[in-house]
Amino acid sequence: MRPEDLVVIDAEGEIVSGSANTSIPQYPNTLPKPSSEIKLHLRILRRRPDCMAVVHAHPPIATGFSVAGIPIPDDLLPESIYVLGSVATAAFCMPGTDEVPDGLEPLLERHKTFLLSHHGAATMGKDLWDACDRMETLERVAKIILVAHLLGGAMPLPPDAIDQMARALNGAL
Repeated sequence: MRPEDLVVIDAEGEIVSGSANTSIPQYPNTLPKPSSEIKLHLRILRRRPDCMAVVHAHPPIATGFSVAGIPIPDDLLPESIYVLGSVATAAFCMPGTDEVPDGLEPLLERHKTFLLSHHGAATMGKDLWDACDRMETLERVAKIILVAHLLGGAMPLPPDAIDQMARALNGAL
C-alpha cells in the first residue's frame, strides 16, 4: 500500500482526496472507494471525540479467538493493560451493514479495542499510529496467549501488579 492508495473522507463519509487506483493492472482508473466498513469507522469517530483514527483489519489469530468464542483476557500481559485496555467482543453482525456499528454502539464508551465476532477487529487511537499500534498489539497478544495455551495454560499477572498498572493509568481504559 502506498500513500496515494489511501482515500481521505470527511465526517459525512464523502471522499475528500484519493487518486484512481492504477496499481492493479486488472482495474485501471478505478475510482477511489472507502472501506465497506466505513459506517463502523464513522460511528466510532462520531461517538468518541478522543478518537482521531480507526483501524479495521482481519488479524488471523485475534479473529480466531472471536471465531472460537474466546475473549482476549486483560490480565496476562502488561501491554494488554497499557495498550489494549479491556478488549470488547461484539456479537456477529453482517459485514458492511449498519448492524456492525450498531453492534459496537453499547461498547464504544468503555473500550478502544474490539473483536468483531467471526469477522475481524477494530481499534481506535488518538492518531493513526496509535490505532495501528493497538491493532498490531492485539494480534501479538493473541499470539502469545495462543502459545501459552498450547504450552499448558496462561498464568495471570499477580493481582497487585494489575492494580499498580491500573493506578499508573489513572483508571483510564
